[in-house]
Amino acid sequence: MDRVLIIDDDVELCRLLIERLSSEGFTLDSVYDGKRGLEQAISGGHGLVILDLMLPGMAGLEVLRRLRERSSVPVLILTARGDDVDRILGLEIGADDYLPKPFNPRELVARIRAILRRASHNAAPNGPLTVGDMCLVPSAREVWLGGARLELTAVEFNLLEALLREAGHVVTREQLTETVLGRKLGPLDRVIDVHISNLRKKLGPCADERIKAVRGSGYIFVVRTE
Repeated sequence: MDRVLIIDDDVELCRLLIERLSSEGFTLDSVYDGKRGLEQAISGGHGLVILDLMLPGMAGLEVLRRLRERSSVPVLILTARGDDVDRILGLEIGADDYLPKPFNPRELVARIRAILRRASHNAAPNGPLTVGDMCLVPSAREVWLGGARLELTAVEFNLLEALLREAGHVVTREQLTETVLGRKLGPLDRVIDVHISNLRKKLGPCADERIKAVRGSGYIFVVRTE
């Protein structure tokens, strides 16, 4: 679904984005305050939400928090350049990616296409991936740990799948960024690291022993021998 919702109180920016993205084949709707934006976002009529964090009516992070209670629609957050705390909080709450303002429209289009491509990806009919007490079922987009189903975001699922397919081997941050986020790893880019942190929290108290960081390289899903 290439229908995109923009939630931003900058009316002129919304107009420019609608003009630019429409020329790229997207259908867009725009809302200028947080409360109405949340109502539109949970309606299920959009394939992607572009969410500004500085909004009247309801702050962007609160919109994202409430949206994640009701929907898994992909979200690209817009942040003021330098607002590291807010962008990290956004990723922790469940945003797929972020883009700091001001941004190049071509970069925005590339990010949108990458997120939509990932969201619409239908896994090949491969069999379940089983590593120890964890089972990932690509066709059903489900993960089971010790018999209990895990609730993962689309990014977390794809991240775990990428690690499980290379279980016992290091997967670089560059590879994970390209495979999971659909883009190149940028300077000072910590998006994958935040998603790894979120994934570890959902894997429970032994998560650091399951997914280990390899300094200066990437991450490895450890194959347990016991």
